[in-house]
Amino acid sequence: MQIDLILTLAAAGVALGLIEGIRPGPLLTMVIRETLSGGWPAGARAASAPIFTDGPLIIVSIFLSGWIAEQPSILFLISILGATFLLWFGIDCFRIDLPNSEISQMAVSGSFRRGLLTNLLNPNVYVFWFLIGGPLMASAADKEPLAPVAYALSFLVSIIIVKVTIAYFFHRTRGRLTPRGYRIALAICGIGMFVFATGFAYQAYELVPEIF
Repeated sequence: MQIDLILTLAAAGVALGLIEGIRPGPLLTMVIRETLSGGWPAGARAASAPIFTDGPLIIVSIFLSGWIAEQPSILFLISILGATFLLWFGIDCFRIDLPNSEISQMAVSGSFRRGLLTNLLNPNVYVFWFLIGGPLMASAADKEPLAPVAYALSFLVSIIIVKVTIAYFFHRTRGRLTPRGYRIALAICGIGMFVFATGFAYQAYELVPEIF
């Protein structure tokens, strides 16, 4: 057992998890959006999405990373779906009602599903695992089978902890937000969704010459 290789990949997973957790992106925007509209439980549910989206991709990417890199039509389809989804939720940010002091379970029951779909339709997740994470784990697996496991687990734990912490911060702030401040915060999230939707649409546009 190569302990040094396992620790090296675990450290890499923690570092990348922290970076991806803090870096602005569709899932982080969705976590903030859900926290502002449904409180910390809703934000935490949305933040847990990588367990169910990245987890399967980690396994698949090890075997399909090389093939996906040569299939622009698949990345094109994912980009179009992601852009459409983010555009719809961006519009929804401007239509959310002000939160009640007592939030029912029904009011936040869709948080996990929205976080799951946001990450599932995020092209950057596929690009990361198929073009970076997958090859990295595949190369390490030849030397130490436990190294990819250490990398994957440390990455997932780190990114979720960071996003849940951010959700908690916005939850604590949310109680002191005025209605105008609340609307402004949600509007920023909506604009963020539009920006990411535009970026994904542009990614799809750049892939057109490779498909047709």
